[in-house]
Amino acid sequence: MPLRAIPAVAKSQNGVGAFILQCKRLEFHFCDWAGSSRGMNSFIRHTLPKFARENPQIEITVSPRPNKHPVIKGHYINGREKAICVRNLEQNQVLQKAELLKNANGEKLKKVKKPVISMNESVRGVWSGLHGHKLVLSNEGKEQ
Repeated sequence: MPLRAIPAVAKSQNGVGAFILQCKRLEFHFCDWAGSSRGMNSFIRHTLPKFARENPQIEITVSPRPNKHPVIKGHYINGREKAICVRNLEQNQVLQKAELLKNANGEKLKKVKKPVISMNESVRGVWSGLHGHKLVLSNEGKEQ
């Protein structure tokens, strides 16, 4: 009887099997003449073409917004959107904000109550100030 391999289909798990970028679209809104858009205008002329070539999976839209401060909006696959105002920022700072939106997942920020979540409690148990070594003081007030 010949040996045959068991046919199996890999389950897709984000980050394990195949990575799916959560950001699907970035919108860059700017004003042509306002001073607060100076860094954004420089970013759009010099850095955005390279940024777009490096990230072909993201749809990039550039649109003027007269008499308003510059904004970058990120649209995500979960239907949410995030916006960051880049008023009076330099070209490299605008790039950092675009990278921040690109790498975000679109979820609201959550307060981390307990940083480590585990199904099993600690082997040592819960620490308390009442547990630990005892200090024995001599009559001069020094530790022994």
